Formats: sequence, C-alpha cells, structure tokens
Amino acid sequence: MTMRIHLTAILAALVFFLPSPAFCQAKKSKPNIVVILADDLGYSDIGCYGSEIKTPSLDKLAKNGLRFTNFFNTARCCPSRAALMTGLYSHQAGVGHMTENLKLPGYQGQLNRNCLTIAELLRLAGYRSYMVGKWHLSNNENMKAPNDTWPMGRGFDRFYGTIPGAGNYFRPNGLVRDKTPIEAPKEGYYYTDAISDNAIQFVQDHKKDHAASPFFLYVAYTAPHWPLHALKEDIAKYRGKYRAGWDVLRTERHKKMVDLGIVNAKWKVPPSDAKPFKGLTEKQIDELDLRMAIYAAQIDRMDQGIGRIIATLEKEGMLENTLVMFMADNGACAEVIERGTGGELGGPDSFSSYGVGWAWFSNGFLRLFKHWVHGGGVSSPLIVHWPANIPPPSRGQLRSQPGHLIDIMATCVDVSGAKYPTEHQGNKVTPLEGKSLVPAFAGKAIEREAIYWEHEGNKAVLVHPWKLVAKHPGPWELYNLEADRAESTDIAKDQPERVRELAARWQAWAERSHVLPLRPYAKDKKKKAN
Repeated sequence: MTMRIHLTAILAALVFFLPSPAFCQAKKSKPNIVVILADDLGYSDIGCYGSEIKTPSLDKLAKNGLRFTNFFNTARCCPSRAALMTGLYSHQAGVGHMTENLKLPGYQGQLNRNCLTIAELLRLAGYRSYMVGKWHLSNNENMKAPNDTWPMGRGFDRFYGTIPGAGNYFRPNGLVRDKTPIEAPKEGYYYTDAISDNAIQFVQDHKKDHAASPFFLYVAYTAPHWPLHALKEDIAKYRGKYRAGWDVLRTERHKKMVDLGIVNAKWKVPPSDAKPFKGLTEKQIDELDLRMAIYAAQIDRMDQGIGRIIATLEKEGMLENTLVMFMADNGACAEVIERGTGGELGGPDSFSSYGVGWAWFSNGFLRLFKHWVHGGGVSSPLIVHWPANIPPPSRGQLRSQPGHLIDIMATCVDVSGAKYPTEHQGNKVTPLEGKSLVPAFAGKAIEREAIYWEHEGNKAVLVHPWKLVAKHPGPWELYNLEADRAESTDIAKDQPERVRELAARWQAWAERSHVLPLRPYAKDKKKKAN
C-alpha cells in the first residue's frame, strides 16, 4: 500500500511538472513567423532600449521575450532588406548599394535569381506568406516595368505597400495592392496606420481561409524615416519634451541604458559634434523641439500598430506559437533634408528630416550614423518573442551573442523545418551566409567565422570581440567591442598583426561575395555628418 501511495505521488508530481498539452503541441507544430522592420530607427529609440518615447507594445514583447544587444544591420535600407530577405550579404543578392543597376554582379539594384527570399523558401515548407509596407528591392520603381521583382514575384501570396523607398506618409508614391498600383485615399490616410491595418487584415484572412497552414508575415514600416510626417494627436504628446537639447537628453538616455543593462557604464561615450543648444534663440529651440517631437510621434504610432497586430494574433489564438522578431534596417539618419512645398512641419506638404544633433541622440552612445558601418550605422535593437519556445525563466533577459540581418532567414529555416535548396526554378542558389539565432534563445553561443560589411566604401569585419572598421576613404581602425562597444578609442596601432589578419579576412570575403569591384563612386557627396 505504501509503495502504491509513493508511486501515485510521483506520477502526480510528474503530471504537474510536465509541459501542458498546448505547450507540447506548439513545440511540435510549425510556428507562424512575424518579422517587423523599422526604418532609420536609432539604437536607443524605443523604451526597452533606453528611450523616453512611449513604446508599450514593444516593451511588452521585450518583457515577455528577449533583447539582443549586439545585433547588426548593413547601414542602409536596400542592402539591409536584401540581407534580411535572403540570408545572404546584400552584394551576393545583387543589392550592394541602392536600386540603380550598375551592371556589376553585386550592384544590380534588385534581388537576383541566385537567392531565395524567406517567402520563396517557406512556400516550399507549406507556409503562406504576406507582406505589408516598404519593399525597396526592385529597380522597377517607375511602376511601368514588369513586376516579377515585386513581392508577389518573389514568393509572397499577398502584398500591400510601396515598391520605392521613402515618401509622403499622407500620399505615398508607388502604392501597390498585390500586383496592382493603387492610389491612397485623399482624406484620412496615414501610411503607418495603413500598414498596421493591412497586416491585421492578412492575419484575419489567413485564420478564415488558410488556418491549416502556418504563415510568414513581413511588416516593413517606413517609420521613422524622413519626411517628418505624423498625426497631430501623437505630436502633441511630445511637444516641449526636447527643449533641453540633444546633449542633455543624450546623457539621460545613456543613464537609462546603463540601468537597463544595455550599456556597460565603463564604456567611454564618444562626444557629439552637434551644435550645442546653448546660445540658440527661442524660435530655434522651439523648431528643434518640434522636429524631435514629430520623429517621436512617428515611432509612437508604429508601436500602436504593432500593439494592434499582437492583439489580433492573441485574439485569433495564434500568439503562443508565433515567433515575432522586431529590428531596424540601419541606425539613426543624419541626412539633412529640406524639400517640402510649404505647410506646417509634420504635415503632408512638408518634407524634412530631424538633422544631425537628434541623430546623435537617437543612437545613444554609438558613433556615426546610417551610411557608415561604425556602431551608430549598423547597430539595431532586436526583440524576439515566442511564448511556446522562450520559457518564463528566460523572458525579459538580454542576449549579447552577435547577430546580423542575414541570420533572420537562417532562423526561419531552423524553426520551420524548411530545406534550403541548392537549386530553385533552374537557378543555382547561393549557400546561406546567416546562422540561426535559435541557440541564442537558450543562451548558447552562435558559431560563426565572422560578420562583414561594405557600403559606399565604408567597410568592417567583426570576429567578436574584435572589430576592424574603416570610414571611406580613411584607414582601418580596431576596437575590442567588449571593452569599447562605442568604438571610442582606436587601438589599430597597438595591434598591427591583428589588423593585418582581419583585413585579409575582409579582402577574401569581398572577393568571393561580389563586393569587388566596388561600386564606381563619383566624387563622394558631402554628407552633413562626421
């Protein structure tokens, strides 16, 4: 009798501690995958990475998921989208620069046929794929050329968004539904909301029509890329909050980043070279405050939309086994843009950016910006949320394992069980460069040889923790990112052997990856930042 009692107790305990049937089923079934990409977002621009901007939806995903502190992009919109979509370095996919065709293998201006998109790959594994937002991976941007390079020509089953890059949020250019160019409504339209609305509609339609299949959803916001366009009610939330200026507020953000564990307090912060607020007139301060308030409002509205997408997934019973990944295509943008036709700043007739000083602020403690491959150009937040496979003890944790946009495709391959082919539709397929991030979800290392960059002659290689980087046309610089994540003190002269070894690695990569010959540069355009 005593033995029976003990056996009963042991069985009861096992039942209590075993995962629930729903959890087991979620782990066995293929997950839905949602990739959310922000545009020109600074490393510190969301709340869970140090910002004062209200991003409760992203903060909640981070609290119940993971945040990566060493995740990287390619420093520019088109190359980043190519790397994300294909799991290859952008030159290998044909998009080493922007969408102009430069008649070089690495610079065709659109995805070549020796790569697969995530949508094309997951279709082979039984997924449906949907995209909303900015494509920017075709040199058919005049909207008159054949559209087989548009999303539905590259594996997506549904599409709503823009084929070109930046544009008016109230009257976007190049808007397409599925394969058909359309016009935005003349009244009551805001592109960020339309992206969120259509993402929600695609999820609901999938549940209604294709519930037996998993789905991949790519949500490519244009926020907070210039122009500064936002809704008045969102701007009002932030008006007056930035009058202290970028230097004072940068210090405040840095302190919060340290408190959150994103930043090591021992890392030296490079000084900003932006003009100080001291000595500015009240009118100048008011305008600069307004510019940053509009930028914050753009992020706020994006976060509201993300919240609505997540709420829809939850309502439809899909959230538990949906892998959500949020990231940015490059760091903060210091481009100075002023080409509106008039009207109130932030409204549809204005067309402006927020400038160099606020770009320093957005990147927090990092050097340089979009275009350059120093930390401020290539560092991205990465939030990962997947309740079925990130257990409660791990939720809210940070991950310092280095990752790159090329890893998103590899992660999708891993979690979906898809087989990455050597050939597709009669074309040889370039082998994946990315590595699955799944080991990092459990705190394990990601084994890789190196991570590489090239954009507009700016170049870098990372063999963690050593990063060799050069700002075109300058010399190589060397940093130990564990001791100096901000890349504040160049130690290249102290370690010439390491510089030579890393430079040789970069050269070998450039030769095999269609980086060379480099894009033929005209005289470099003067940029409004250092």
